[in-house]
Amino acid sequence: MTFANVGQLGAKPGARDEVVALLTRPGGELAEIGCLLYEVGVSADDPDTVFVMELWVSAEAHRASLELPSVRAAIAEAMPLLSGAMSGVRFEVVGSPLRAG
Repeated sequence: MTFANVGQLGAKPGARDEVVALLTRPGGELAEIGCLLYEVGVSADDPDTVFVMELWVSAEAHRASLELPSVRAAIAEAMPLLSGAMSGVRFEVVGSPLRAG
């Protein structure tokens, strides 16, 4: 079943764009392991927050992605830029009006 992960990452003041650049670096490994969608966004109303929306073929594929050396390196690189404020929601997708099944 398709798995969604939608989160908010608090960036240290002035570091938001650097976090966005890090999270949007091109790389095919995520798609190869089962990532269907990985979108990064910002809001003028919240200048120190980065929003991430992920869609995976399964929760297991998402967990496996966290073991990829490139993902682990990106997390380590991002940590000093983050304030520690994080929130989000994870859920199993049960349907959509945009696609069959």
